[in-house]
Amino acid sequence: MIDKNTIERMHAEIQGIMNAAGAAILDVYEKAESIEITTKDDDSPLTQADRRAHAIIAEGLRKMPEGFPVLSEESTLPDYEERRQWTTYWLVDPLDGTKEFINRNGEFTVNIALIHEGFPVAGWVYVPVRSQLYYGWSLDGGAAAFLAENGESHAITARKLNPEAEVVVVASRRHGGEALQPMLDKAEARFAKLERKSIGSSLKICLVAEGKADWYPRLAPTSEWDTAAAHAVLLGAGGVMVDAEYKPLRYNSKESILNPHFHAIADDGEVWKELVL
Repeated sequence: MIDKNTIERMHAEIQGIMNAAGAAILDVYEKAESIEITTKDDDSPLTQADRRAHAIIAEGLRKMPEGFPVLSEESTLPDYEERRQWTTYWLVDPLDGTKEFINRNGEFTVNIALIHEGFPVAGWVYVPVRSQLYYGWSLDGGAAAFLAENGESHAITARKLNPEAEVVVVASRRHGGEALQPMLDKAEARFAKLERKSIGSSLKICLVAEGKADWYPRLAPTSEWDTAAAHAVLLGAGGVMVDAEYKPLRYNSKESILNPHFHAIADDGEVWKELVL
């Protein structure tokens, strides 16, 4: 059974795993000349830091007493016939924002999510350069999200929409610009003022969870491990993630590991349904 006590018990161990993975990543990051880049089957870059973080996280999670399967971006993807039997499992992206890592802008994250019956019930997103940890959980018994930094942890909450004030949309620097523009034009006509922010990796979803943005529309490819941890944080903070039909984003529900186009939204409501549908 996954409940609040289970999540809280796991939290200390996850923090230790995150810190170790983050330290391994920074060890490579701080020695720019040591970054070794190879190419994965999907033509995305794989760094030495990626591999180190994956090894640390996979080992740490497998040692935990629950014995849940671990699915990582850097591991072999099991056949769906095997994966569909998983009620609960870990979904990991050991280094999200590899291009941000290579470009040395600090906007990369370590991501661990706990998926239960198709939904991310808990997630941890660590920002090694800033020593920040976003984490959150969402269960039948309640939900909460937090940001830990400078030795302290405080609750975070997705903000309420005020259409008469500035509405902040966060987007990728590299993906989906042309496809997104008609929707942004529609939003500009709907809201008094629309500000666009760009940032890398799963930090886009975390900005929505933290109350610093209202909307993250993603109309370009992502994989389930790219979103799951931050998705859990957003749910804990009171936000939602929906697909193009405004249905909750699910995990491990099909053979492909790719997400559909989706929207991370701070304040669920009819105004967003009008924009999305």
